[in-house]
Amino acid sequence: MLDHSRRILPALLLIATVPAFAADKSKAKATADDDAPSYAQAQPATENIDLTMYQRIREEELQHSHIMEYASALTDDIGPRLTGSPNMAKANAWTRDQLTAMGCVNAHLEDWGEFGMGWQQLNTWVRMTSPDTAVFIAQATPWSPSTNGAVSGEAVYVNIQDEKDFDKYKGKLAGKVVFLGEMRDVPPVDKALFERYSDKELEEIAEYPVSDREARDFQARLRVYLQRYQLADKIAQFLANEKALAVVRPSRDGKNGGGSGGTIFDDNGAALGRQPYLADHKVKLPVVVMAIENYGRVYRLLEAHVPVTIEMDVETKFTGDHEHGYDTVAEIPGTDPKLKDEVVMVGGHLDSWIAGTGATDNGAGSVVAMEVMRILKALDVHPRRTIRIALWSGEEEGLFGSRGYVKQHFGYAPPLTTPDQQALPEFLRKTGPLEIKPEQKLISAYFNVDNGSGRIRGIYLQGNAAVAPIFAQWMAPLKDLGVTTISMRNTGGTDHLSFDAVGIPGFQFIQDDLAYESRTHHSNMDTYEQLQAADLKQIATVEAIFVYNAAMRDQMIPRKPLPHPELRDKLNAPIPNLFPGAIPPAEEKK
Repeated sequence: MLDHSRRILPALLLIATVPAFAADKSKAKATADDDAPSYAQAQPATENIDLTMYQRIREEELQHSHIMEYASALTDDIGPRLTGSPNMAKANAWTRDQLTAMGCVNAHLEDWGEFGMGWQQLNTWVRMTSPDTAVFIAQATPWSPSTNGAVSGEAVYVNIQDEKDFDKYKGKLAGKVVFLGEMRDVPPVDKALFERYSDKELEEIAEYPVSDREARDFQARLRVYLQRYQLADKIAQFLANEKALAVVRPSRDGKNGGGSGGTIFDDNGAALGRQPYLADHKVKLPVVVMAIENYGRVYRLLEAHVPVTIEMDVETKFTGDHEHGYDTVAEIPGTDPKLKDEVVMVGGHLDSWIAGTGATDNGAGSVVAMEVMRILKALDVHPRRTIRIALWSGEEEGLFGSRGYVKQHFGYAPPLTTPDQQALPEFLRKTGPLEIKPEQKLISAYFNVDNGSGRIRGIYLQGNAAVAPIFAQWMAPLKDLGVTTISMRNTGGTDHLSFDAVGIPGFQFIQDDLAYESRTHHSNMDTYEQLQAADLKQIATVEAIFVYNAAMRDQMIPRKPLPHPELRDKLNAPIPNLFPGAIPPAEEKK
């Protein structure tokens, strides 16, 4: 809609010549605009900000926080939360009960569908018994079967880059402990593993990229990934057919060389085969991921033709082949008669990998979302719109929890089922037309935290230019907390994408990296000790203010045009490394 305030004089000069029906036409247009959802109506130039509430939220969180209590209960008491596992069920129940206790209503678990096998690691150890004795740092990869007691076998190094390599190992692997994956370089750690954004880096994030470099980099990584993806199940089946005793994988590298010093990254990229959580893709022999220094010792001995004997015990437990996934959901009801059916959502993913306790990924985002709800209840806020928290499961395997929730409530673009598309992982498949449900029009925005424990420095807009001046005004009183940066960029790899895919404004905050990408992400170092209490309090304060503002403003958050699924941006999709150490480091880090 045009802003007529700047065109008063020309309008006055034209009054005498305007046909009489113009007034009626203007009225009709205004009526049509009034009938449109508020996110599609003209947004005010000036936000109505309640600075008193800013101060109350700051005071409640910075002086009376419960966030580290929540963090300890989730990570120390419950521990790692693999989707479908008993610990994930405990986390769902605990978060539901905590939200009820703080005064939220309708706290419940929502079933998003069948996930696959339930699994937990009970105990894993690996050691070398000859030519010397050594205790190694290793853990079972997710959904690995047990060894059924301690086993011992000769180590053998196997390097399979394509199917032709199978011939080199046929008849040679029975009873052997297979070291699978190339040995990578382990450079010295010459940069800090713990980093905060500099002013220059924040300026670069705020710049909107106009080149296609990211697209070119993505295509290069995609080619490597698809080669590995198509070969993964064949390698797993080959090793099982050859009756190998067990498999050892090298831990991948981290940013700035963080994948050293005993850190192991234990996720789906370390597992053997695709979708190991599905019964029909079940891994058929025990698999562990090992610290690169320990893997390197065995690798060099084998390269020097020195026989190596490995003893190991992998004790794991499967708890069902058809476990369902659940999201924890609760609300603070809206009170405005006209707006109470509209919803502002806040959340993060509750599931984690198994090597640590899932503290920074994403216990941090989960307890922050819980703390946001606690702050608002402690202040006895009566929001105009309903505020809803959702804590997802299945994020690590493909955003399953948030995608399932969005599909059930808001809309869905079904992936194509042609043979060529079914051969691809789902996140790369083309999709059909977007199907929108009535509830989609009632969601104002979704706010997500999933970049570790680092304080918020700003927010990614996912290309939603209309919201930039709104958030700029919200952020102005938060400058002293370090919140300064607005980026038009898309950021990917987490649950806000599920909302963005169906036209709902979904936002992820810009956070200081700390040691997230270098050391804690999916690793055995992802523990409570890596959480920064002051940073988490700042995150909860900022997110509570964003959620409050969205719930109280007259209009819903403005939206981008509905996405075209057939043209959707694949750059947001994470590409797991199925073969740690096999992709050249320079290419892997792009």
